Amino acid sequence: MRVVFAGTPQTAVPALRALLASRHEVLAVLTRPDARAGRGRTLHSSPVSEVARAHGIEVLTPPSARAPGLRERLIELAPDACPVVAYGALLPADLLAIPRHGWINLHFSLLPAWRGAAPVPRAIMAGDEITGACTFRIEEGLDTGPVFGSLTEPIGPHDTAGTLLGRLAETGAGLLTATLDGLADGSLVPIPQSEDGVSHAAKLTTEDARIRWSLPAYAVDRLIRGCTPSPGAWSTFRGERLGIGPVTAYPQVRLAPGELQVTKRAVAVGVAGGAVLLGEVRPVGKRPMPAADWARGMRISEGERLG
Repeated sequence: MRVVFAGTPQTAVPALRALLASRHEVLAVLTRPDARAGRGRTLHSSPVSEVARAHGIEVLTPPSARAPGLRERLIELAPDACPVVAYGALLPADLLAIPRHGWINLHFSLLPAWRGAAPVPRAIMAGDEITGACTFRIEEGLDTGPVFGSLTEPIGPHDTAGTLLGRLAETGAGLLTATLDGLADGSLVPIPQSEDGVSHAAKLTTEDARIRWSLPAYAVDRLIRGCTPSPGAWSTFRGERLGIGPVTAYPQVRLAPGELQVTKRAVAVGVAGGAVLLGEVRPVGKRPMPAADWARGMRISEGERLG
């Protein structure tokens, strides 16, 4: 089939590479415009854009999906289908109607669970043991369209949103290509989503990532892993923000919520009913470092707390 691929972040790159290696023809790529990033706030192209340009593929970067000229260009390209992976913008009805097989989204959950922008972080934070990916036809509703196919993936006890999403991006790339294969030969029929088991995965905010040390260890652990690497879990110390990496349960010690206990090689912090050991921390304006190194430099006094 002739396809226009829509995607933006690194998560979408495995799917684009799989399509480029498949029997389908990638006519163009639709991606978000260049964005400023890093300390120098320099403009950077999206990872999908870089891969497309390296393969000599036309790149469309409208400021929005309603921008003048985008609809007309898509009509000129006349794609049979438009596969989508984390494009980052809502698609209006006039665009959805252009490809005869529709816009086929690779979503990183088992719909109808975790509809929305942050399915992987929310699954980890909720304590789910299994997640997955599925392909579905995009409708005007939020992730409500009929499903073509799915795969499952266990959530390990040390998985972060980053590691889990990385695995799903790779396995999901094969699912997306297989879905297009099935559409091309007429063997796939989409199945409407169940009305049972619907949950929503709102985009994580900075406030969502703030650690409440009054929670039990398992909840603190899930929150931190779900917010790693983005937006990054955090607390405060001496009035300044401190980024917190994944922690380890430390039930041998009981501390008040947020209370710090520093030894030569470890830093424990109190949670409800016990404590956790800090791994890496990130002070403002600095690179991540082992918590023990940070604590030595701060000369933490007995009784000091996070948060």
